[in-house]
Amino acid sequence: MKVSGFSFIRNAVRFDYPIVEAIQSILPLCDEFVVAVGKSEDETLNLIRSIPSEKIRIIETVWDDSLREGGRVLAVETDKALAAIAPDSDWAFYIQGDEVLHEKYLPVVQDAMQKYKEDAEVEGILLNYLHFYGSYHYIGDSRRWYRREIRIIRNTGKVKAYRDAQGFRTIGNRKLRVKLIDATMYHYGWVKPPEKQVDKLGTFGRYWHDDSYLAQTRAELKTFDYSGIDSLALFEGTHPAVMQARIDRMNWQFNFDIRQKKLSLKNRVLKVIEDLTGWRVGEYRNYKLL
Repeated sequence: MKVSGFSFIRNAVRFDYPIVEAIQSILPLCDEFVVAVGKSEDETLNLIRSIPSEKIRIIETVWDDSLREGGRVLAVETDKALAAIAPDSDWAFYIQGDEVLHEKYLPVVQDAMQKYKEDAEVEGILLNYLHFYGSYHYIGDSRRWYRREIRIIRNTGKVKAYRDAQGFRTIGNRKLRVKLIDATMYHYGWVKPPEKQVDKLGTFGRYWHDDSYLAQTRAELKTFDYSGIDSLALFEGTHPAVMQARIDRMNWQFNFDIRQKKLSLKNRVLKVIEDLTGWRVGEYRNYKLL
């Protein structure tokens, strides 16, 4: 079985992306790893080059900043990396620059890829998600956070990133048939110094919004207030080992009263149903679960 990892990144240093940790977390499962490194204003290219692995192959790209609808440019860059993987790979394992797989799930993922390798009906593998927020001690537990997403796809050459590259579909826009496995991706996109979060939101917002909206946002966002979140829970597990040095460097404070729930009556009821049954009413699914 041959597995190719792939990702894309731009301005990782400026926006404090844990891209090195992301790559390192799934590298043991991969025979190669392709990184599409967009032309940056910082040392991102050298950062990726510094990862000590012969598995890593870099392709240098230029983002089309004119693509300003629905985060489309992120899908375009994802597809560039996907197109560059080895054609004889059985699986393509995608990871974004703010996601990390805990090492305890490596055997689970390995076993799943081996199990479904010859089952052509399985077009992808679905992972669970934890979304960290504000610090490494809290996770989002409201309906605003997606619970699952496709991160491993069969390498058929007929799959593309969907919308803003949160997931994938066939080139004909059909949802992929997937198997859910007992493995969880840790998402750290909302854990960074508040000033970095402001810079990221003000810059990446251009791929979803027009200039007038961005100007208003920049005027209002002098610093990022993590306390405005609707609902959080304490994280009581362990973080991936590759994240420990980054966690030790955390240089801002964020404390949150988890009893505080800024939810509408409707969302309170829906959350109770989900907590009791595991069923998320009206959940958006960009996949077909087998």
